[in-house]
Amino acid sequence: MRFIKEQIKTIRKNDPALHSTLEVFLYPSFRAQLYHKIAKFFYNKKHYVIARYLSERAKRKTGIEIHPGAIIGKNLFIDHGTGVIIGETTIIGDNVVMFHGVTLGGTGKEKGKRHPTIEDNVYIGCGAKILGNITIGKNAKIGANAVVLNDVEANATIVGIPGKTIKRTD
Repeated sequence: MRFIKEQIKTIRKNDPALHSTLEVFLYPSFRAQLYHKIAKFFYNKKHYVIARYLSERAKRKTGIEIHPGAIIGKNLFIDHGTGVIIGETTIIGDNVVMFHGVTLGGTGKEKGKRHPTIEDNVYIGCGAKILGNITIGKNAKIGANAVVLNDVEANATIVGIPGKTIKRTD
């Protein structure tokens, strides 16, 4: 129940297109995260097939792929959502906003922790690719279609391919 209340507040805060609280239940972001919470329960109990089944079902229904092993903090908001991919060892902090087409993935060269860590209050523009066991610092902004392969300092703004810092606020 707490998750539902938090999502209502998060979506109200981040999406001016919301006209009714009931609409929250139709948002792909809400539904994908609800599926993820259930899949995560089974994943933690080592019921990997059930967990994967639920994550695959969520992907088909919402267009958002969240591996059941991913760790997601409070108040994640995925606007639109189609094409979002969140890998198994990804860690997402609180109050993160991301848009459609974002990939939080691996490079294929690592074992163990192989996906990004996204700290609190990070904004990730549509189409951004954040790859590998890297950390995106608090309050960072990742521009649309940026490709980020290295750690990003807190409060930095990153754009381009490869991603480069264009602004830092302290």
